[in-house]
Amino acid sequence: MKQQVQKFGRFLSGMVLPNISALIAWGFFTAIFLQGGWFPNEKMAAVISPMLNYLIPVLMGYTGGKMVYGTRGAVVGAVATFGIIIGGSIPMFLGAMIAGPLGGWLVKKLDGLLKDKIPTGFEMLYDNFSAGILGMILVMLCFWIMGPLVEGASNALGNGVKAIVDAGMLPLASVIIEPAKILFLNNAIQYGVLTPLGLADAAEAGKSIYFLLEGNLGPGLGVLLACWFFGKGEAKSSAPGAIIIQFFGGIHELYFPYVLMKPALIIAVILGGSAGILTNSLLGSGLVAAATPGSIFAYMAMAPKGGALPVLAGIAAATAVSFIAASIIYKRSKDDEEEGSFQSFDPLDLSLDGGVKKIVFACDAGMGSSAMAAAALTNKLNKAGINIKVAHTSVDEIPEDAEIILTHTSLADRAKSYNSTARIIAVSNFVEAPEYDRLVEELKKQQ
Repeated sequence: MKQQVQKFGRFLSGMVLPNISALIAWGFFTAIFLQGGWFPNEKMAAVISPMLNYLIPVLMGYTGGKMVYGTRGAVVGAVATFGIIIGGSIPMFLGAMIAGPLGGWLVKKLDGLLKDKIPTGFEMLYDNFSAGILGMILVMLCFWIMGPLVEGASNALGNGVKAIVDAGMLPLASVIIEPAKILFLNNAIQYGVLTPLGLADAAEAGKSIYFLLEGNLGPGLGVLLACWFFGKGEAKSSAPGAIIIQFFGGIHELYFPYVLMKPALIIAVILGGSAGILTNSLLGSGLVAAATPGSIFAYMAMAPKGGALPVLAGIAAATAVSFIAASIIYKRSKDDEEEGSFQSFDPLDLSLDGGVKKIVFACDAGMGSSAMAAAALTNKLNKAGINIKVAHTSVDEIPEDAEIILTHTSLADRAKSYNSTARIIAVSNFVEAPEYDRLVEELKKQQ
């Protein structure tokens, strides 16, 4: 069940993550040129609405179609997305995440039925006309039926969230968000749910608190600080490095293992997240677009003019509450001195046969923690004189020719399901995993 939820969440976030640069560009235009921005400019501000209503949804629909059926699915998915955009009167992010994959899936099924029956010499004619006709049908379907349905669902969802905000219950969202993050559903929540809501909200108000719900630096920072001061073993020694990377680099996955290692810390991150949301609600904090990666620099860049201090206050409140709660948990811990040591999923499964040509580090999104860990392992290999490239990828896109796959313990089963022949090395600490050094030693012996 957990793997299925992670897979579905990964699919949703996979439509948004590749287009983050477009979201950031839109966020900069909004923060700088919109009325009330840093340098208001009516002509440049004219770009904001078309980007939000057309460019970003079409990119998301194109990506969703491509994830299902390559470039052919991407084109049909983008055409279908345009129909759902015109069929509604709101920014169709949710609609794009439906129409894009639907277009890709339908053209894939159509090709499965007809592709092998096309006479020789008519392949290009079939490819172009079949996709064009299917695209036309989907545009009409999305315009007349799906567009109004998605708009109604989006409005209902927005009204429900607004009711929660008006009732002052938004801080309770941390009870769901923080545990889900620890299970590596952070990208699914942020980019699959909150970012579409935030973009629609920011289109009306110029900023949105939804961008601050999942990505607040405070809960994780508070836990890492408490571990640095009051923890023990490997966790304590690795916490300072994790703090720097999480706060400045924006890779929040680094604090997940610390909570998984001591589950009571989930209370600290929930309380910290609630404190941050409450502070942001009271101060009217918000960002103009998603801050990604979740670095303090990205937060400040996406803060509206005059809105940086409220955002910082939300981070500070979350950090303080999380730190206090986590400190109490660490101080009351009855574990021995070895508490805080990261255990490998399979610490003895490191013997390797034959030459190794391809190593892959996989994480949920394939961007943050895996990129950092791949760079760290590459540096160790280079220092040892071992010329093996370490790639980074999402756990759902592990290449078939990967011979060694490194991933977090909670993602090891998913990694094995996508490549059952590679050797899986699961780690708990992205920063100072002992498995890195052991793997380098094994590879040196081979050479």
